[in-house]
Amino acid sequence: MIVKILSVAFGGGLGAVLRYLIFFYFERFHKSIFPWPTLIVNLLGALLIGLLWGYFDKIYVSPGFRMFIFIGILGSFTTFSTFAFDILSMIHDGQFRNMIVYLLASNILGIGLAFTGYILTAGVK
Repeated sequence: MIVKILSVAFGGGLGAVLRYLIFFYFERFHKSIFPWPTLIVNLLGALLIGLLWGYFDKIYVSPGFRMFIFIGILGSFTTFSTFAFDILSMIHDGQFRNMIVYLLASNILGIGLAFTGYILTAGVK
């Protein structure tokens, strides 16, 4: 158990640093009101999770290493990759109804809650 926890923690640290470096690069060299860094890490994370999952299905990769990559690095790099992994897992397992509910709930409720939270705290300085 402790090895798994350390594996996820170490991977999480790597993912967070990678995300920071992308944000730092855009902050320093590209001025834009569009959230390019977030879009890039989210899309890159989704692509990487798909590529690695497909590759790992062809070769043996230990559960601990999968946790290091998927939960640690990519989960910290972007939560969108974890979302994509959940959706892909449900499709893979034939859980189409759950996938649709999860997809809609995550997007609609997530955006709604972010908006609600903003409205609730907008007057707080």
